[in-house]
Amino acid sequence: MPEDRRVFPTLTVHENLTLAHTLAADPRPIEEMYELFPILDDLRRNRGRNLSGGEQQMLSVARALVQRPSVLLLDEPTEGLAPVIVDDLREMLRDVVSEDVTVLLSEQNVAFAFALASRAYVIDTGSIAFEGTIEELQGRDELLERYLAVSPEEVR
Repeated sequence: MPEDRRVFPTLTVHENLTLAHTLAADPRPIEEMYELFPILDDLRRNRGRNLSGGEQQMLSVARALVQRPSVLLLDEPTEGLAPVIVDDLREMLRDVVSEDVTVLLSEQNVAFAFALASRAYVIDTGSIAFEGTIEELQGRDELLERYLAVSPEEVR
């Protein structure tokens, strides 16, 4: 899922999901997306251009999930979102992970990433500076401060 969401602005929420459903080899039922994202159910007739950033983000994730991926790549999914929408997105992604979808997350919101991830990779100028579990990273004060710009107390 791209950082800029790429929702079709002239299509409704339902039409955006239907298009993704039609293009999928083994799609999930669209109604499952409305169950996973209840806010989209209320907005199914709204055009993409009329959605808030958070609503567009949820539609982008739903559009990806309707295609039944085994891996979901997310690039900065919390960028520009209100804190309440970030909380909703985190809970939804927990549900996605529980359905055996691997989520690869590129995210600068450390608290959001730590709440979802089991493993972490810290990349510095193209090289991996750390690879391990979240718990291992949380125990590496120098990495937290140097690369993630957070104090150890913020992530424990």
